[in-house]
Amino acid sequence: MPKKSEAKAGKSPERKVTAQQPKPKTQATRPKATPKAKAIPKATPKVTATPKVKATPKSGGKPVLLSGGNPQIAKGEGDAPVRAYIAAIPGWKQEVARSLDAVIVRTVKGVRKAVKWNTPFYGVEGQGWFLGYHCFTKYLKVTFFRGTSLKPVPPGTSKHPEVRYLDIYEDGFDEKLVTSWIRQASKLPGWIP
Repeated sequence: MPKKSEAKAGKSPERKVTAQQPKPKTQATRPKATPKAKAIPKATPKVTATPKVKATPKSGGKPVLLSGGNPQIAKGEGDAPVRAYIAAIPGWKQEVARSLDAVIVRTVKGVRKAVKWNTPFYGVEGQGWFLGYHCFTKYLKVTFFRGTSLKPVPPGTSKHPEVRYLDIYEDGFDEKLVTSWIRQASKLPGWIP
């Protein structure tokens, strides 16, 4: 350590200079690493469709309720899938759907039924589907696929020029008018997906 008086006088303290000895090589000398090139990502396969999964929830065998309380029911033809759909509808809308189903069955002898896209469809063999309905939070939406041909025309408009809707709320529906629409719709060429 230099003395204070030497530092003030401008004298530099004596330093011991030692030559730096090279470190002994204990391992093989590795060449400097060059920066790695970024890996080119492999092409990911194009996903064309989501695999279809049947609605078989583990919660006691009850169907899953989708947005608005619409039951998720596996696609199927016949009365059984439609009954399963109706049984899974929550609250007052279940009774409305039962009543609507009963009116359709009474009005159209030999009506064809199916559930597709979580929606019950009603049709006539060889003519296509004339009606379907879907469960929403506050109402049941009935779709008449050739609704513009019905007299009087159902009130709900659609982007599709021939489709008309009827929204059924908790207070029910006019059975006489709906029966008339069902009878008329069943005699028209239906929708064929």
